Amino acid sequence: MTSQSAAALRARYVDQAASDLEENRRLQRELQERITMLKQEEALLGDIISLAERYEGLADASRLPEQVQDEQQVVTKPKGAAAGATSRRTAATRNTSAGAPAKSGTRGKPRQALLGDLLMKLLDKYDEPRPAKELRDELLKKHPDRNPTPQVVRNTLEALVAKGRVRRHKQQRSVMYTLAQRDGANSSA
Repeated sequence: MTSQSAAALRARYVDQAASDLEENRRLQRELQERITMLKQEEALLGDIISLAERYEGLADASRLPEQVQDEQQVVTKPKGAAAGATSRRTAATRNTSAGAPAKSGTRGKPRQALLGDLLMKLLDKYDEPRPAKELRDELLKKHPDRNPTPQVVRNTLEALVAKGRVRRHKQQRSVMYTLAQRDGANSSA
């Protein structure tokens, strides 16, 4: 082997090593970003679970977002009003769950059904567990005005699992969902 060909071969190896090193650094950056995103999703899911546990005992779970809005308004009251805050909060919750509009601007518009309720209705049709993707596809067909992302559908299903309204089934790497109590769901329909 000549010294010229050895130098060319060495230069190629150096270039390849530098390229591999740069690719490795790029992949490390991507993985770090992905880890950060997964930690944020984990925190979001933890918040969803804690909210679900907090409101688990309520009679009408389909009204939770309105109740949270009402509670936030009560919490902003001055500290001197703390003694009556519980009675005001329950009154606000009762009014909202009884069908009173949460905001004055929504009186003329019909309320859109909650995503969890729509997913529960879809699950009620099936005896077999269904994957979130199929539920989302069916939801998009039946409700073209709704366009939740796949992640929102999964998060909503997981919140329903946390409330005990839906059961999760794992089959190898896929996760599927069914109603937790079919006879309870059918008798209320």
